[in-house]
Amino acid sequence: MKKLYKYILGSFIGTFIFTFFVAVFILLMQFLWTYLDDLVGKGLGFDVLGKLMFYTAITFVPMAMPLAILLSSLMCFGNLGEFYELVAMKASGISVWRVMRPLLIFSIAMSITAFIFSNNVLPVATLKSKTLLRDVRKQKMSFDIPEGMFYKGINGYTIRAEKKGADGSTLYGMLIYDHSEHKGNIKVTIADSATIALAPNQKEIVFTLYNGHNYNEVVDDKEYKMKRPFETMKFDKQYVSFDISDFNMTESDGSALKGHQSMLNINQLVIAIDSLENNSNERQSSYKNSFKNRLQHLSSKDVINKNTNSKKVDIDTITTFNWPLLDNFSEKEQTSIINMALSASKNQVDNIELNIKDFERQGTNIRKHQQVLHEKFSLSIACLLFFFIGAPLGAIIRKGGLGLPIVISVVFFVIYYVITITSQRIAIAGDIPIFLGVWLSSIIILPIGIFLTIKATTDSALLDRESWKKTIRKIFKKNK
Repeated sequence: MKKLYKYILGSFIGTFIFTFFVAVFILLMQFLWTYLDDLVGKGLGFDVLGKLMFYTAITFVPMAMPLAILLSSLMCFGNLGEFYELVAMKASGISVWRVMRPLLIFSIAMSITAFIFSNNVLPVATLKSKTLLRDVRKQKMSFDIPEGMFYKGINGYTIRAEKKGADGSTLYGMLIYDHSEHKGNIKVTIADSATIALAPNQKEIVFTLYNGHNYNEVVDDKEYKMKRPFETMKFDKQYVSFDISDFNMTESDGSALKGHQSMLNINQLVIAIDSLENNSNERQSSYKNSFKNRLQHLSSKDVINKNTNSKKVDIDTITTFNWPLLDNFSEKEQTSIINMALSASKNQVDNIELNIKDFERQGTNIRKHQQVLHEKFSLSIACLLFFFIGAPLGAIIRKGGLGLPIVISVVFFVIYYVITITSQRIAIAGDIPIFLGVWLSSIIILPIGIFLTIKATTDSALLDRESWKKTIRKIFKKNK
């Protein structure tokens, strides 16, 4: 049995590693396609791109691991069935359940690993990935003056070159507008040609201009709008430097994102949820008390007497429908009372709507934290559930390779993923409990896995064409 278990584990683990990295690679390519416009043309080095790809790939592990277990178990048992190795094991008195035992132990180990990974590694990788992606998206485009177009990448300047040399560092027909003083196009530099070089401090770029003129309009004169005085200076060679420190990639420490729910582990999530719930309860209790006090204040005798400046009224006789009470006041006073009541009512309605939206935001934030907390456990359970689907299904269909197993795996995983995303969104909106929203897909997958496992261990001809024909014939005979 040891040799048999080693053989099964060897074929399964190799397939698992291959499918896992393929799944991560596909998800990583999707990420690159989504953020391609934010990455291209910014002069990012291989170190920055490498770190971004590495941290992003780690965040895809929760999605890739269940898919890899499903596909590898399906391919492993499909190969055993296709080459009649599984039949030989059964003929030797070895049940399918005993064949599944080493892979089950491996799947349990992977489930535990997935839980530890989700709790300890994933929050750190998510923080690094989101922080680095935010820094990259804020990064300016790399310094590159296009030919025949105005370039505005440097703050306070507009540069145009009619033609670029073959070496890429020589420009012809230079035109530079200096807007650093924010007074319009009062400073202009024209040159026949120029060369570009990076300063030794790596923070400035130096233009060496040849055969040109500097034009400067004098706007300090009181009558400059009538006289339009300007200064001009001809030069054979001139140096102009521009600060390009903004083009350098700066990585932030990510402190602004540390409080996000996806960057927290289980202990931090429990503390955060408890704190948010207490704050929400205190906020609602405080608002209820303040609302009651406000209503009592508006209905008090002093407020009515102060605003009407007229006869005193017994408040105990005022009811909601006792409108004839206004007859005790003059027409001007009645108008003042009605306007005051309408204004107070409108303010109260606006205040109530504003607080309702605030309470809804607090509830949504709490549910998001609860969702991430449940996902820490649902990831490891999903790995185990997909094994109980892939292994028996492979034993039933008896088809290995990369054809049918990939199709079946993708179908099951897409169904699982769609149910997960849909139910979680409904739960976050507050329409269903957050526990049901996170675990609904696992609840649906569980009976399917149990059913397939029972069918595989009892040698049921689930996908046998002849057995289905016999069953259909029996049904038709009964109907007749």
